[in-house]
Amino acid sequence: MLELDGRVAVVTGGGQGLGEAICNALGDAKAIVVATDIRRELAQGVAARVEAHGGRALGMYLDVRDEDGAAATLRHVVDAYGRIDVLVNNAGVDRTVSIEELLIQEWDRIIATNLRGPFVLSKLCLPLMGQQGSGHIVNIVSTAAKRAWPNAAAYHASKWGLLGFSHALHVEARTHNVKVTAVVSGGMRTPFLLERFPDIDPSTLQDPRTVAETVRWVLTIPDESVVPEVMVIPLGETSWP
Repeated sequence: MLELDGRVAVVTGGGQGLGEAICNALGDAKAIVVATDIRRELAQGVAARVEAHGGRALGMYLDVRDEDGAAATLRHVVDAYGRIDVLVNNAGVDRTVSIEELLIQEWDRIIATNLRGPFVLSKLCLPLMGQQGSGHIVNIVSTAAKRAWPNAAAYHASKWGLLGFSHALHVEARTHNVKVTAVVSGGMRTPFLLERFPDIDPSTLQDPRTVAETVRWVLTIPDESVVPEVMVIPLGETSWP
């Protein structure tokens, strides 16, 4: 297994929930963690907690919908550490309403965050990783890329698209010795679900640390191998057979 000691890992949506769990897991593995979030204070709080546990971390503002801002953030990371070894595209949003109720600007916001954002960040990081001769891009997908349920049309479209993009990127990136993995996660006990669905049964959900440890695992398999897709769901997952 590879070591993550000293590897520079950028995590989008790293301010809470799964993003925070990923930052913690990578910090425990001795990676240099760059927690980014549209809420700067949350990213900085996560970075401070990683450092309090003996890790190395930086908290930064990042809106994945803003390609100029994303480019500036990544330049700052490279200026600070000299490289980017890992990109985790985790930032995601949703709006739980019917297609009739869903506003066009809400559709655009969800697609821009969940699908366009990973494309922009990957497009910016891939040339750098190619020049380094190594790198790993992890896209956090969802069982929403495998099935459909009502009142989540934009979310489904974004996650189906992200899964397809991830596999297309895998095919192109491996010629540059860059790995790409889609982590298809089932429901988790995070604010993303718990704050929007207060009646949800937490026992049907999984600890986000389990998914975070899966991300850590795919980053540590030997150089000669890659996991293009892996699914992690709760035993009682209701959105999967």
